[in-house]
This record gives sequence, C-alpha cells and structure tokens, in this order.
Amino acid sequence: MPSDPLHKLNEAEVDALIRIQGVALEIPRVQQVARGLSYFGEHALGWMGTAAAGAAVDKRRRRQWVAMGVSAFTSHAASVVIKRIVRRRRPVDPRITVGVGTPSTLSFPSSHSTSSTAALVSLARLTGSPWPLVGVPVMMVSRTVLGVHYPTDTIVGAAIGAATAGAVHEIERRTR
Repeated sequence: MPSDPLHKLNEAEVDALIRIQGVALEIPRVQQVARGLSYFGEHALGWMGTAAAGAAVDKRRRRQWVAMGVSAFTSHAASVVIKRIVRRRRPVDPRITVGVGTPSTLSFPSSHSTSSTAALVSLARLTGSPWPLVGVPVMMVSRTVLGVHYPTDTIVGAAIGAATAGAVHEIERRTR
C-alpha cells in the first residue's frame, strides 16, 4: 500500500541506505573495515571477550569489566527477542550492496548497534573517558554501509544498548 506510513518510511530508509552506500563504498577499505566490525560484534562476542580480558587483567575494576560483558550480552539477547517479535526484514533492494552474511533475515533492531553501544557506554564509564563513545556511530554506520540494516534499526539498537548499560551499571553500583 503506497500511502501507508510504514511503506513510506521504508522507502525513505531504502533511499537513505542507497545514499550512504553511494558515498561510503567509494572510500577505499571502508567495506573491509565495516566487515571487520561486523565479525567483532557478531553475537556480542568481541565485546564479551574484551570484557573478560579486562576482568582478568584489571583486578581492581573486575566488577565493572564483568558489568560491561553483562551489558553487551543482555542487550544482545534483548535485541534478538525484539527481532523475533517485530519481524522486520532486512533491506532488500537491487540497488543495495550487501557486504556481509547475517545469521537471520530479521533487521530490527540492529544487534550489533545494541551490544556495541552497551559495551562502549560501559567502557566510557569504566575508564572515565568519553572516547569509547566514538565507536557507537561507527558501528551504526558500518551496519548501513554493509546494507544489512536500515538507519532506524541502528538508532533504536543504540538506544536499547545505552539503556541496558545504564541499568546494568546501576545494579553493579548498588550491589558493591
């Protein structure tokens, strides 16, 4: 139904995705970097591994490192449940270049954006530096560059990840 608001949103997002790819894929190695981020973020494993390494090395802040891993895992799990409820399909348009395989055809929200935001917000708190937050939009854009998510998938994913990190941080703080 062309006049349906969801159809119009979908069309606008496909157009945005095509524009993003039109710019990004002209930059050397952008797709390779995006693929590397995709592999690192798959099932939140890179973030949980980073948290485990931090917990093993930094005994003084072990609880915060564990909380980072819990944030990444929990937000990823939440995104998978939401995907199964919403059931939005990944972008399908012949003008979109798909640059990486995915474990499912479901798109909303982006699990990579969700778990990466949870981990990076946790890492920013842990280190007392805002610099880890630079990685949030990088992961979000990488998912659109790879053609596997609509922009709203990544935006909502980041919001869920930030909320999860906040909740886990609060629980960790209260149970010290």
